[in-house]
Amino acid sequence: MKILLLGSGGREHTFAWKIAQSPLLTKLFIAPGNAGTLQHGENVNMQPTNFEEIRQFVKANDIGLVLVGPEDPLVMGIHDFFLAHADIKHIPVIGPCQLGAMLEGSKDFAKAFMIKNKIPTAAYQTFTKETIHQAFLFIDKLNAPYVLKADGLAAGKGVVILNDAAEAKAELNRMLLESKFGLASSKVVIEEFLKGIELSVFVATDGISYKILPEAKDYKRIGEGDTGPNTGGMGTVSGVPFADAEFMKKVEDGIIKPTIAGLKHENISYKGFIFIGLMNVGGNPYVIEYNVRMGDPETESVLPRLKNDFVEMLQAIGNNTLNNISIEIDSRVTATVMLVSEGYPGAYQKGKTITGLSQVQGSMVFHAGTKLATDGTTITSGGRVLGVTSFGEDLQQALEMSYSNIKRIEFEGKQFRKDIGRDVINYK
Repeated sequence: MKILLLGSGGREHTFAWKIAQSPLLTKLFIAPGNAGTLQHGENVNMQPTNFEEIRQFVKANDIGLVLVGPEDPLVMGIHDFFLAHADIKHIPVIGPCQLGAMLEGSKDFAKAFMIKNKIPTAAYQTFTKETIHQAFLFIDKLNAPYVLKADGLAAGKGVVILNDAAEAKAELNRMLLESKFGLASSKVVIEEFLKGIELSVFVATDGISYKILPEAKDYKRIGEGDTGPNTGGMGTVSGVPFADAEFMKKVEDGIIKPTIAGLKHENISYKGFIFIGLMNVGGNPYVIEYNVRMGDPETESVLPRLKNDFVEMLQAIGNNTLNNISIEIDSRVTATVMLVSEGYPGAYQKGKTITGLSQVQGSMVFHAGTKLATDGTTITSGGRVLGVTSFGEDLQQALEMSYSNIKRIEFEGKQFRKDIGRDVINYK
């Protein structure tokens, strides 16, 4: 089978790495890909949101399945685009339809879905610039900290948590009146703060049945101790101590099952992955957010633990036979530490030469923001540059391996957090 993978980040390099291991694969194309995906297939200079160009490509290259990595094409309706064209509607697209993608595309839609389906989540209200004064009154009723979320897609940076009511109101002004996040913040969800520890749960579904993949915990803030602005993710671990059988049963019964049932009840076609961002509040799970694809950098920790043939799983999602698949998970844990460009998540420079990749031993390096220069060297091309992932019998061992290999990789302005996973190593 020939497969087209859409995207260019660390998630997509991990997908490509896993797909390439399958004997079911004939050829893998990645659009647009990065320097890392070149190790596993052919990069195609084509954007994931150029649906007509994708249509022509899948026809010309006899593509048998399309895996959508990032959220933008899903929210824009790539699955619906395929179904609307007779010449490509037979090709499975792994990713939900446009209405299903609204679980990520609109925080307000997602919160309303949770309330409707009795899925535990924080109390909230949604506001626009016309109702900003009501928003100020709502803030006054809440206890600090204050959680403000841009309704639409904001590249993982649309959530702001502030401890002061006056600061929260000033930020709300920036979001609603000054369009801080563009159209994404034309509506803002304000919700109560949930105090606890975060967990990411990943579900594969064909719209009928579902399978739970390895869980992960990610670290979004740029600085040690979870300080500074949010990023797209500075690292992640999989094999989370508090996600034991008792807790995960609560997640499955109280969140996953009603989520799948709610999608069916509303006739929302959903074939792909659901990323459920949770907060463990005193041993009980609450949903912070849905994403409608695998996470990045969580995929870099989750997918290596999946023992299954990934192409076989994707085919099962596409043809409604996922229930026939038995998930096999490696009992070892994984730890991924991101190397990012100086200045990220703000302004940063590109084009810095990366050295030492061939010196890495015992870890996997997944490329996020890289490309090949004309002279064949690998250079930086994004804020998040590389993810270094390692296995371990325990988290300490996995982290030590990742951090030891980070020392072997160099590029000008290399930054990384030194405390990934430290908060859960000794979790009781």
